[in-house]
Amino acid sequence: MRIKGFLLPTALALAVAGAPATAVAAPADVRPAKAVDLDVLFVSAHPDDEAGSLATLGQWKEKYGAKAGVVTITRGEGGGNAVGLEEGPPLGIIREREERTAIGKAGVENLYNLDRVDFWYTASAPLSEQIWGHDDTLGQIVRVIRTTRPEIIMTMNPSPTPGNHGNHQQAARFAAEAFAAAADPNAFPEQLSAEGLTPFRAAKFLRSGGTGSSAAGPQCATSFTPTVPTDQVFGVWEGTASASGKTWAEIEVDARREYVTQGWAGTAAAPTDPTKIRCDFYTLIDSRVPYDPADTSPEAILRGSVLPPVTGGLPKGTELYLTTDRFDLAPGATVEVTAHLRAPHNRALVKPRIDLRLPAGWKVKGSGVLNSDVPSGKERTRKFTVTVAADAATFQQQLIGATLTTRQGAGRTDRAVRVVADVRGTLEPLPEVGTFRTWAGEGGYPQLDTLIKPVLTIGSGQQRTVRIDLRNHGRVSRSGTVTLGLPAGFTADAATKSYPALAPGATGAVTFTVTNTDATLPTANEGGTDGDYGITITTTSAAGSTVETGALEIVPTTEVPAAGAGTVDGVASPGEYPGPELDFSRIWEGQATTPQDASATGRIAWTADGLKVIVQVTDDVLGKKVVPQDCKRQRRTDSVEIIVDPKGNSTDTSTVFKAGIFPITDDPANGDPPCWQRDADNRQGPGRPPHPG
Repeated sequence: MRIKGFLLPTALALAVAGAPATAVAAPADVRPAKAVDLDVLFVSAHPDDEAGSLATLGQWKEKYGAKAGVVTITRGEGGGNAVGLEEGPPLGIIREREERTAIGKAGVENLYNLDRVDFWYTASAPLSEQIWGHDDTLGQIVRVIRTTRPEIIMTMNPSPTPGNHGNHQQAARFAAEAFAAAADPNAFPEQLSAEGLTPFRAAKFLRSGGTGSSAAGPQCATSFTPTVPTDQVFGVWEGTASASGKTWAEIEVDARREYVTQGWAGTAAAPTDPTKIRCDFYTLIDSRVPYDPADTSPEAILRGSVLPPVTGGLPKGTELYLTTDRFDLAPGATVEVTAHLRAPHNRALVKPRIDLRLPAGWKVKGSGVLNSDVPSGKERTRKFTVTVAADAATFQQQLIGATLTTRQGAGRTDRAVRVVADVRGTLEPLPEVGTFRTWAGEGGYPQLDTLIKPVLTIGSGQQRTVRIDLRNHGRVSRSGTVTLGLPAGFTADAATKSYPALAPGATGAVTFTVTNTDATLPTANEGGTDGDYGITITTTSAAGSTVETGALEIVPTTEVPAAGAGTVDGVASPGEYPGPELDFSRIWEGQATTPQDASATGRIAWTADGLKVIVQVTDDVLGKKVVPQDCKRQRRTDSVEIIVDPKGNSTDTSTVFKAGIFPITDDPANGDPPCWQRDADNRQGPGRPPHPG
């Protein structure tokens, strides 16, 4: 059983260290040799991140000849090792071998390791960017894209959703930036002048996974229902039979078992019942080429880029996409929409015409008829002014679509926008959520905001300020009120607060003081609601009102007293720990258990030079014992984990104290003693031997 304890701040402070690796530039007189020409490039952080897509990549290779490659920013040398004592660079070598063997089972032959340091587990994308180095790492990915020229770039979820590894987030953000930068002649110009590369415009950019629901089986792609209706999600069924006679689900399991250091050698067999086999899902983030949202075939993602479009479609290589001057639009507002079309490099587009498709009640001004053909390789644009319906529903996304017709065929594309109230009120973001929103907005992907659930934490039985951020998206100055709707067990200093006049485009805020009045409500580390309690934010102006949602997440709290007399000997002397007994069983991950199966209590006290913690654990099954030399990565087996945030405001573990204590080791000659180590903070390493008692 793993027990994770979150303690109160002390005076301890740690500094971030570690410089990112430096990219090695090619000599000025070197020109690239003939390089592999890829169709698909998967950008990831560690060996095995691509594992869930191997059924798709293998299927595409075998059926359509699509050649895939994988970028791995690190070699995974900072992770655990389920089968040996290797760590650091020796582990990275093993993990590279595992990855090459695994992806080879799906016909993927090209792996690009960027050799950024795999430092420790973190949920922070900003920390990952800081340690890896932004420009150097982005430049390396851009170099791979410009060299291998893949039509499709795939990656992971870039958002700070709960449980999403910070390395994964940052790898995905690099992939998004590289999609744009590889096509920009002003980005990394030394690659063009000194290395002989040229800008490359990849056709599509997707993330793995889709937010929504689907049934398993052959119809998984057609049955997918996205949570956000404007999301374009493609599915590729893993149950398709390969030339070997195995399903691609079975081949992917075989490949996963190659990642033995990750503990995946025992991966369960793939289902044999076709109705139980799932789809791999991919969400379209950006596309320069037309696509058909109704196409649910396994090759739908490849159409118009790797493969020709369906009969009647535009010539392969034709670009068609939309941009807008704003994402958030108030009812009655106007937005400038620009349609971009580019002819293939080997043929002109004859008699082109662009027609917009709009939601009901929306209006458009501007002609979509181009006065001349588009020469091969050249781009033309057409601007339109679109007016949102005055009665358009707020707090939802809508699609502005475009259809391009030519003598050679027709194609379509879409662009998401969000309809918001004249004055929109939103729950203040957590720091890394705010960073993500800024990144997504500045990068041209504001629609990714839907991946984030607005939530703030509040101590059990405590109070905190809750800020509601305001922005006027309308055309005239507005004032009004904000009403905060709270569930039972919470109160605020006022139900409604006023805000002064906001000019068009201006921002403001109102702040409530919220109290958790029922300290018996389950906290975030317990079952039921997961500690999330929904709130509503009703923002009103003369233009009307709109309701958005958020949540408060209750976290447990305690007050740590001064320690009484006693020594650190594994025994609580009378008065040594005068504070209340804490139920650490409330800190669990995975399936809930009975107290007889797995439970823990403990006490905490402070001294002039540190914290004293005593924990008593009940566990009916002993986990695998590790040898003393393997006293690390404590989450692999029975352990107690203690995390201390010295200042109380850390956004990642680089500025905390984090220790893992193994109650027993596999060392019978010395009585199987316990061991402990620092893990996933900025001062990692083995701890001192425990007290003889």
